[in-house]
Amino acid sequence: MTDLPGDRPVYFYSLFGLTVRSEMELPELHPADGAEIDVDIRFGDLGPEHSAVQELAVTGAGAVLHVPKIARYGIEQGCRILVDPVEGASPRNVRLFLLGSAFGALLHQRGLMPLHANAVVVGGRAIAFTGASGAGKSTLASLFHDRGYPLLSDDVCVVGFDATGRPVAHPGIPHMRLWRDSLERSGRTTEGFERALDGRDKYNVPARRGAAPADMPLGAIFVLKRAEEVQRVAIRRLRGAEALNAVLANTYRGRYIAVLGDTQRHWSASVALVGKVPVLELERPWSPDWFAPTLDAVRAYLDADAA
Repeated sequence: MTDLPGDRPVYFYSLFGLTVRSEMELPELHPADGAEIDVDIRFGDLGPEHSAVQELAVTGAGAVLHVPKIARYGIEQGCRILVDPVEGASPRNVRLFLLGSAFGALLHQRGLMPLHANAVVVGGRAIAFTGASGAGKSTLASLFHDRGYPLLSDDVCVVGFDATGRPVAHPGIPHMRLWRDSLERSGRTTEGFERALDGRDKYNVPARRGAAPADMPLGAIFVLKRAEEVQRVAIRRLRGAEALNAVLANTYRGRYIAVLGDTQRHWSASVALVGKVPVLELERPWSPDWFAPTLDAVRAYLDADAA
């Protein structure tokens, strides 16, 4: 934190490979030194002209995201977010949508690719788990993490391309958001953990602390799917249009892309991604008893792939 004379306290953080300067304290994030600022987060009054915005709308300065009863967020050209909270809104809820939906729109403005996925580091590669809400992305990632694999990101895995065109995953928020049943199955209790959102039985579980994870080459994307009839875990590689459609369908806040006018760039980046990273359908029974066998099947597949 830095106190500027006559101004609000200022905090510096690292998120998705970006250095963030913020007037709002964001305890969820890794601190940073603030040498070069990529994103500036400030409090600001967006004015009555944006009061009727429905979710996301393009403005002359960029876009405005409206979250009823929480806040409005002015997202300016991928480099600035103005936060205009609703009076009495919980700071926790304001932070949740700031680091979620608002940052999702900013990432699209910057030309990055946010996947709705959790990622862990296995054998020096980022392994991402995506799928529909409730598919078990966070639970599976937490199982890997509890067995000693570093957590790279929760809920949003941001993909970019390095100078050689290789896809890399940027480190995200260093915690896992787990529903109570997943939390308790991991041997934890809810005591001492903050709810992710007021009124929800979902909790923020910090990852093991230490040095912030670095960018990691993206090794695989697993798409979680329910096994409807058979009691087994199966892994199948998707190719061509099937792989591309899986990436497009699991883009974080993908509905924002058309609003922001970035459809062609996102499609091209998705094509490049599936051309370099395997996309794998991971089918498993939809039962808590199958999480451990699923982890074992994924580890066996990755071991065989690395051999």
